[in-house]
Amino acid sequence: MKELEEMIRESSLPKNSLSYQIMHRIGEREMTMTRTSSKRPNGLKRTILVASAAAVLGGTVIGSGFVSPVMAATLKQIPVLGVLFEGTSEDAVKAAIEQGILSEPNLSVTHDGVTLKVADLLYDGTRLSFILEREGVDLPSTASPYIGEDETIVGNPDNEYIKSRKVAKEDQVKGYIERPRILVDGRDVEFGEGGFGDYPPQNNAYMVELTKDLKLPDQFELTIQANVTQVNETFEFKIPVNIANKSIVVKLDQATKSDGQFSYTVKQLYISPVSTRLVLDSEGEVPASAEQTGNYSASMVYYELVDDQGNVLTPQKFDYFHSKPKTEYHIDQLFSPVNGTPKSITIKPFTLTVNNKDWSVVGHGKNSHGDKTYLTDLEMTIPVKP
Repeated sequence: MKELEEMIRESSLPKNSLSYQIMHRIGEREMTMTRTSSKRPNGLKRTILVASAAAVLGGTVIGSGFVSPVMAATLKQIPVLGVLFEGTSEDAVKAAIEQGILSEPNLSVTHDGVTLKVADLLYDGTRLSFILEREGVDLPSTASPYIGEDETIVGNPDNEYIKSRKVAKEDQVKGYIERPRILVDGRDVEFGEGGFGDYPPQNNAYMVELTKDLKLPDQFELTIQANVTQVNETFEFKIPVNIANKSIVVKLDQATKSDGQFSYTVKQLYISPVSTRLVLDSEGEVPASAEQTGNYSASMVYYELVDDQGNVLTPQKFDYFHSKPKTEYHIDQLFSPVNGTPKSITIKPFTLTVNNKDWSVVGHGKNSHGDKTYLTDLEMTIPVKP
């Protein structure tokens, strides 16, 4: 696990780097990696980007998933892995279980000697995540490595990696889990971004996490339909979901900060026992410091969240871009939870310093995303009222 954590921290891949096995599916939204051909992302063809093997643990694909309450005490100390972020308190875990946010359905289906079980489920009103455990086959991974005929290839289709994954169904190895279909009250789920693939902390486990633009009620029937290679029958699970949603949603009409050149407006701040979500829009040229001139430039603007006790919340993922920043962004980002209910949350915008020649980040290393230049004139403190 330590080696995996170090590997993730060392990653500085661009946002459009993508692993096939840990697949990010992106809908037609701002700040996305891939655009699809419809506004109903869950039922669409996959888009496969040709990426090197080094992209398997790219910085944009690790950091989502779920850990059961039994695993919480161990995994919550590991940054980015699992939905129980580093520092999540036992009280927060208990509250999430009591509110129905965290559950262990333990439903299983067996077909042709292969068993799938829905082991863990998380829904907190803003993201949906579950783990499928597999039994009956012994394979090095869980997610299907194969590319179907109906999937779109972005890049060179003759790439050796792609060619090796285009295997006829009758020749595929038995036991890999294909991307599941997910329905709520009988309808395909619409979402802005999702992660599908192997769950690194656990063998024979497949993770699904849907985030961004989920518009689901507090009570619904969740249907999971999964197919396994060389198994004819579909594995179907129906799970009642009912959360006592006591999360805090801070909606703001005029929460805008501007330095005359760059501005951002906070649309929503969502606080649940297991996560914090920040939604905002920004526009304008990114401010540059004296060090961000000549051969160096400023990155896009990132946002740090700090509670009223001075605790910095951990972002679920940290993206790097091998390009100059745009003048408009829609940010929808998950952070670690706050302990209890804070009186306020402070947003501290910052940039990184980028080398224009190779897009490397000054100060980037295994213990640092890079040297931060804080934009103090753009800081904003938001009062939180439960």
